[in-house]
Amino acid sequence: MIANQAAETPRKVPFYRHLYVQVLTAIVAGIMVGNFYPDLGASLKPLGDAFIKLVSMIIAPVIFLTVTTGIAGMADLKKVGRVAGKAILYFTVFSTLALAVGLLVANILRPGAGMHINPATLDPKAVAAYATNAHGTTAVSFLMKIIPNTIVGAFADGNILQVLFISILFGISIAMVGDRGQPVVRFLDALTEPMFKLTAVLMKAAPIGAFGAMAFTNGKYGIASLINLVMLIGTFYLTSLLFVLVVLGAVARCNGFSVIALIAYIKEEILLVLGTSSSEAALPGLMAKMEQVGCKRSVVGLVVPTGYSFNLDGTNIYMTLASLFIAQATDTPLTLADQILLLLVAMLSSKGSAGITGAGFITLAATLSAVPSVPVAGMALILGIDRFMSESRAITNLIGNAIATLVVANWEGDLDRGRMTVRWPGNQRWTKFNNKMFKLERGFRAPTVDVDCFGAGPAQP
Repeated sequence: MIANQAAETPRKVPFYRHLYVQVLTAIVAGIMVGNFYPDLGASLKPLGDAFIKLVSMIIAPVIFLTVTTGIAGMADLKKVGRVAGKAILYFTVFSTLALAVGLLVANILRPGAGMHINPATLDPKAVAAYATNAHGTTAVSFLMKIIPNTIVGAFADGNILQVLFISILFGISIAMVGDRGQPVVRFLDALTEPMFKLTAVLMKAAPIGAFGAMAFTNGKYGIASLINLVMLIGTFYLTSLLFVLVVLGAVARCNGFSVIALIAYIKEEILLVLGTSSSEAALPGLMAKMEQVGCKRSVVGLVVPTGYSFNLDGTNIYMTLASLFIAQATDTPLTLADQILLLLVAMLSSKGSAGITGAGFITLAATLSAVPSVPVAGMALILGIDRFMSESRAITNLIGNAIATLVVANWEGDLDRGRMTVRWPGNQRWTKFNNKMFKLERGFRAPTVDVDCFGAGPAQP
């Protein structure tokens, strides 16, 4: 009996076997190699590129399997539209809020003040390619690009929105044929498990990819290149941190979970993004963890991939903050009306950045091209440091989409609280701690774990 109990007790995994420890160690090693051996560091770029390509090759099938089986399993097709509508509402509200936060912080801290740069002395050729891409991305062209020329082409190109579009249509079609579609659902369900197993296998190469990407960044650009523009970088990182902890933290609290506990839960994905500067590298792992923690597959399949195109909180903060930095650096005065116009244009242009390499910088070019007050040539000022802000953009986007998934699942009653307690024990500890601190500070009873500030009703068991 005792022997059986001992056999059933799982062995404690050594700390160095955890993926996040390996990735963090690789990041530190990459920084050191890039700093002390810059030529060697710059030559290691293929390691990071190869890992991102490995992960990118499975994103399309993971999205297709997750979305299709999730929608096909819905008894009520109206629920698909309801989930999508709530997700878009959430994305619109918090994307706009992120843009407004960027404007507010830039006006308070004024990171570009005192530079007195003459726009005529800047090289517009440095940003010409980005501006050209930006002009080619209109609302109509963006919507047209969602529809693929062929089904195979969407998967071959790895276009997330096109794959999502096909997956939704196919899932609805399976649901409409009823029992005759069940063999297809069972087949796709059987494929899902090995696909996520393949994801886990590929993640074992994450430390190598993070090492190569970080060594390249530090070796090519160097730490000294940041000195002149460190104020902008610091302001952006601080703003992103405050947005996550304060704004998204409040949303998390209202929906019965802690943003700190969530960050700890997805730490492997965050470190992966930190090492590769690509939020797409963490997409399969994020989808798997959201499902494991209690979100229904149908919600995860709709919200996460869509959020990667429409819920880019980090990119939105960057856009308004960088725009005002350029205006301040070039002594370009912006009235309140100019800033409101900037925010409105950014709301539209940020929705067209999906699937574009260098999306944040291209979207910024699109925004400035439509706002005559700010010189587009001023983008040359931040071209060299954009790479150093991409990590914060990607991490903020990742956390924002994780929270959006949990919130929409909670609104729909598709968040399994019992499973969350088992799979995510850290959330209970942090929530209790937050409640105690809240009572001490405010002098009244804090909301319990099951409180829903948005009127979605009590959490489902």
